[in-house]
Amino acid sequence: RLYQIPFEMPDCTAESEPHTLHLVGDFSAPAEFFVTLGVFSFLYAMAALVLYLRFHSLYADNKKLPFADFCITVCFAFFWLVAAAAWGKGLSDVKAATRPSSLIASMSVCHGQDAVCNAGATPAMGLANISVVR
Repeated sequence: RLYQIPFEMPDCTAESEPHTLHLVGDFSAPAEFFVTLGVFSFLYAMAALVLYLRFHSLYADNKKLPFADFCITVCFAFFWLVAAAAWGKGLSDVKAATRPSSLIASMSVCHGQDAVCNAGATPAMGLANISVVR
C-alpha cells in the first residue's frame, strides 16, 4: 500500500501556479503498530489491576493465574521492543523521504541547466528522536 504525501512546489515561471509533488511511501504501519500495542497494553494493565484489587483471593489461590500473567507480560515486553524498533525504522524512513536534498532531487524544476536549487536547513527532528528513545 502506497501513500502519497502532497506538498506545494513552485514552477519558477511568472504565470504558472504551484503544482503538487507527491512523496511516495507508506510510513504509517510502524506508528499504527506502536499505538495499537500501547492501547492493548493499557487495556491489559487495567484488567490486571481489577484482577489484583477486586479478585485478590482468586489470584492468590490459583497457581496458574500468576504464571499466565507473567507470560502475557513477557509477550507484551517483547512486542514493545519490536514496536520501538519499528517506530525507529519508520522515523528514519520519514527523515530520508523529507530530507531537503531528496526533495530537491525529486523536483523537476531543479533539473534544468539554469536552475540553482539550495537544500536549505535540515529540519529539526529532535522531538521525533526522543519519541523513539523513550
